[in-house]
Amino acid sequence: MSTAIPGPDGRLRCPWGLSTADYVEYHDTEWGRPVHGDDALYERLCLEAFQSGLSWITILRRREGFRRAFADFRIAKVAAFTDEDAARLLTDESIIRNRAKIEATLSNARVLADWAPGELDELIWSYAPDPASRPAPRTLADVPPVTDESTALSKALKKRGLRFIGPTTAYALMQACGLVDDHLTDCVARGGSTP
Repeated sequence: MSTAIPGPDGRLRCPWGLSTADYVEYHDTEWGRPVHGDDALYERLCLEAFQSGLSWITILRRREGFRRAFADFRIAKVAAFTDEDAARLLTDESIIRNRAKIEATLSNARVLADWAPGELDELIWSYAPDPASRPAPRTLADVPPVTDESTALSKALKKRGLRFIGPTTAYALMQACGLVDDHLTDCVARGGSTP
C-alpha cells in the first residue's frame, strides 16, 4: 500500500521514482508525459519490450547505448538493418543482448516502415482511455498491471504484425507515454506538473 513519499527536496513522489537519481529525473520529467511521433513511440515500444523481465533502471541506464545501436530508433533506418547489423547487436555490450528482443525490434521496424506517417501515433493514442474513467491512484496497489485498453492495444499491434508487445508491455508503454497518468494522487508530478 505504498503511498507518495517525500523525495530529496521534501515533495511527495511515487515511491518507485525515488530509488536513484536516474529514477527521480525520469519520474519527474518523462514518465507519464505525452509522447507523440512514430519514431519516438517506436523507441518507447522497443525499450518497454527490452525491459520485459528486467528492472526499468537497467534499460534507463543503457538508453543512450540503445539509441546508438538502433540508429536513434529511426524506423526507416532500423528497417534497413542487415543480418550483419543483427549479428553486431548481439555483441554490443551497451544494450541488452537478447536475440528474441533484438529480432523483434528489427522486425517491428520493417513492419512500421510500410505504415503511413503518423499511423503508429494515431493507432497507439486511439487506445488512450478517458481520464475520467478511472480515479487517480492513491497507492501503488491501485495501479493495475494490465487494463482492457492495454489488452486491446496489444491485440491491435499484434494483428498488424508487431511482435513482443503483450498487454503488460502495452500498459507500461501507455504509462510511460502519457496515455494514462498513473502518478499517485499526492505525487508532485501528477497531471504533468514539473517539480
